[in-house]
Amino acid sequence: MTAATIQGKTGPWEMVIGLEVHAQVVAKAKLFSGAAADFGAEPNSQVSLVDAAMPGMLPVINAYCIEQAVKTGLGIAGAINRRSIFDRKNYFYADLPAGYQISQYSDPIVGRGAVTIDLPGGVSKVIGVTRLHLEQDAGKSLHDRHPTLTFVDLNRSGVALMEIVSEPDMRAPEEAALYLTKLRSILRYLGTCDGNMEEGSMRCDVNVSVRRPGEDLGTRCEVKNVNSIRYVRQAIEHEAGRQIAILEAGGGIDQETRLWDPVKGETRSMRSKEEAHDYRYFPDPDLLPLVLCEAEVARIEGSMPELPDAKKARFVAAYDLSAYDAGVLVADRETADFYEGVARGRDAKLAANWVAGDFFAFLNKSGKALAEAPVDAGRLGGLIDLIGDGTLSGRLAKEVFEAMWESRESALQVVERLGLKQISDTGAIEAAIDAVMARESGKVAEYRSGKEKLFGFFVGQVMRATAGKANPALVNDLLKRKLGG
Repeated sequence: MTAATIQGKTGPWEMVIGLEVHAQVVAKAKLFSGAAADFGAEPNSQVSLVDAAMPGMLPVINAYCIEQAVKTGLGIAGAINRRSIFDRKNYFYADLPAGYQISQYSDPIVGRGAVTIDLPGGVSKVIGVTRLHLEQDAGKSLHDRHPTLTFVDLNRSGVALMEIVSEPDMRAPEEAALYLTKLRSILRYLGTCDGNMEEGSMRCDVNVSVRRPGEDLGTRCEVKNVNSIRYVRQAIEHEAGRQIAILEAGGGIDQETRLWDPVKGETRSMRSKEEAHDYRYFPDPDLLPLVLCEAEVARIEGSMPELPDAKKARFVAAYDLSAYDAGVLVADRETADFYEGVARGRDAKLAANWVAGDFFAFLNKSGKALAEAPVDAGRLGGLIDLIGDGTLSGRLAKEVFEAMWESRESALQVVERLGLKQISDTGAIEAAIDAVMARESGKVAEYRSGKEKLFGFFVGQVMRATAGKANPALVNDLLKRKLGG
């Protein structure tokens, strides 16, 4: 399979993929009530009369949720609509108390935008965003509490969601994974959604169709509520393969909503796909049109942080990093801030190697969050300072770092405690070289007769004689001079 086609029994096919991402707004209260929106609370402990759809209760819009949506729209280069409308989307779920969801349809708060993804080989691709609209979440049906009964938890009912709908611009599961990763990074930089898919605060509906390259769009199927990037990739691969097998057998694709079963690794039919008219959208009579003034949009835009693409470009220009290294470091805002704390005033490339290499290897192995790491940016910067001034070789620095991780000491404290300071005294190194050459006189003769590959042997012997503390550059220079006779 290439980035754009998948090989069937009768020739190549092209996937056409669009994603609908439901991102829970980071806010202390719900979209139309003052009830808390915290994750993990006791069932039905965060439900106001509005959330429970009690008679006579009227929604009151949460202005902070509006600001978060506008900020997100700006972050994905979206058009901020100065006038938007909340509609009632009518359908029945047991955990939807009102029998309708307050959402947006014809006039969303954010129009067309774009998200740029970085493909392998240094190539970028722009994925179009059709719209971002605000809506309230439904409750949650619990099927595992009783063998014959379903329980309903309304804690999530009324929580603010941003539905971010992409254009069908993706052509491979890898592109969908990169788009989701980049979108989640933007949301986290902005602080508008925490992106925790395992907690359900970011969920994804995947629209997949297949066609012969160059032909019109095929019939799409929607795979609902996929809750991890890995599952999104797997669902796309399976669903595309399923559709291709049907078409190659002479069948047709039914437009339907399907569910992803991660245990069986397959999609299964849930219901026929609804169209907009099935939901009988109409403007919510309890909510006036939402009108944004220019000054408010300008204020929100002025509060925006530096986003991943801009930060990546700055890292490349200011720190002379490769686009790849910069991309790794800016993927997460906390990581980018940590790196800048390490790199400031130091060898930026060396800092990047340490942050992306040893530091994150230890962090991942420990299972700790970045904020919990026993080596902070200041301590790691101090270690790099000792490498830069010749106190430590690269090999010794790794030993010191491991001791720092265990003890939480500074690099200098570890060096002094363990006596690991690099030997840069020319006389001491020359003495070690002389001793090695006297002991290995036969190999010295072989080297001088033309066996230059023995040079590495002599370097190793000198480093062993100095317990690895000799300055490697000095060892090389002095050995070349002495072995040259």
